[in-house]
This record gives sequence, C-alpha cells and structure tokens, in this order.
Amino acid sequence: MVESKEQEGSGVMRVLAVDDEQPALDELLYLLRAEPAVTELHGAADATGALRILRAHGADAVFLDINMPGLDGMELAGVLAEFVNPPAIVFVTAHEDHAVAAFDLGAVDYLLKPVRRQRLAAAVRRIAERRARTEPDPGSEPGGSHEVIPVELGGVTTLVHRSQVNWVEAEGDYARLHTDTGSHLVRIPLSALQERWRDDFLRVHRSYLVALGRVTGLRTVGSGTLVCLRGAQRVELPVSRRQVRELKQRLVHGPHPSPDRR
Repeated sequence: MVESKEQEGSGVMRVLAVDDEQPALDELLYLLRAEPAVTELHGAADATGALRILRAHGADAVFLDINMPGLDGMELAGVLAEFVNPPAIVFVTAHEDHAVAAFDLGAVDYLLKPVRRQRLAAAVRRIAERRARTEPDPGSEPGGSHEVIPVELGGVTTLVHRSQVNWVEAEGDYARLHTDTGSHLVRIPLSALQERWRDDFLRVHRSYLVALGRVTGLRTVGSGTLVCLRGAQRVELPVSRRQVRELKQRLVHGPHPSPDRR
C-alpha cells in the first residue's frame, strides 16, 4: 500500500504506518493522509511487510503498533534503531504501560488509541521539527538534547524534552524531572539517566543530577558546597565533597564527558 503526493521544497516526509488490525491501520492512514507534511505514505500489516517497504522506499518516520504477531512493535523498533539512518519512531498503542520501554528505544512520541487528530498532528510536527534541527549536522548521534521522555499522568502521555530538564531528583527507583514549568515523576532510576545523559549532565550528589548548561555558579556554605541553577526559580543543590572537583572541571571545559568516562 503506497500513496504519494507532490510537494515542492525540502520538507518531504515519507511515513510508514504499521498495524496488524486492518481497521486501525486504515484509520491511521486516513489521519496521516490529511497531514500536509506527509508527502509519501505507506502501510504495512506486519513487521515483514514493513521491512520490505523500508528496503524499497525508506521512511523518515514509522508509526508503529506495539502488540503484533511475530516480531512485535518494540522488537521492530529495535531493528530499525540499527539502521544507518534510523527513522523516527512513534508508537501507537491501546496500552499505557509501554511508555518507559518507548523512552529506552528513543521514541519521538507515544500515541494512545483511539488516536486523536490533534495528537497525531502534534507528533508529525515534532518529527518535522527534529528533522529540521538535525539536518545541518547529519553526523550527530541519535537522541541528544532532543531526546524526549514520555510521562504518564491521569491517562495522558506528556513528552518532556531532555533540553527542558534543569535537574533530576532521585525518589527510590523513580526519578523526578524538574523543568521550568513543573516536575514529572518517571519510572526510571537516576543511575540510568546519569549514564544516558552523561554528555551534558553530572551527578553532583547521590540524590541529584544537574544539567551543566543550567549551572550559574557554586556557593560555599560552611564546609559544604552548593551548585546554583538558573530557571524559572533559583535552585541551590548540595554537592558531595568527592564531586566538587569534577563539577568544577566540567564547568571550565564545557558540558562534555571526561575521556575516562567514555
């Protein structure tokens, strides 16, 4: 199933929709067909058909059901992540409990069925914006500061961009992301974010991970050190003694990992 439409300029977006339930696939294709940014549209009923289309036509984005026979959506996304130029992934599912796994796979968005037109349009827009940001630097690694974390609250999935996070606080096996607009609790250990975000974040304390680009200075209080962060509100967090030196080095040399942390 292949559809295309003419569009001038460079804003061409090739999209593949994958769902083993034909009514759901038809509905998804119908919604995608109405998006002006989508200039080439393909549909597949399973992972085998999806890979066949990708080999023949390629895709900039894949809207992917999760629960499918054979190779399921998560497994297919893992395969696509190994492509030289992996497509953006948007999961489309009736279940909310795959959001953390979607984050681990670097999904751009996570849509719950039945898909609303506005949410799908927002997902397409997010893909287009990410492509516009990454096109000037094709050699950059996937994810980076444009990575998003799906956050579940009251049955609604909100996507928090890594670049919006000022600092992260450990709460047991969970982590609380602090942004200018509020905080979000996610089911991800602080240690996992520490490793994943080591390029531009530093764990300054067993309970805190800070965005180096948000640091405005350090303040000594008694025998301790506080790191000052800019944002909607002034925040000062404690720095453990053994992390003070590394924090100073990272602030002087820029938000990049030390060679021994590669």
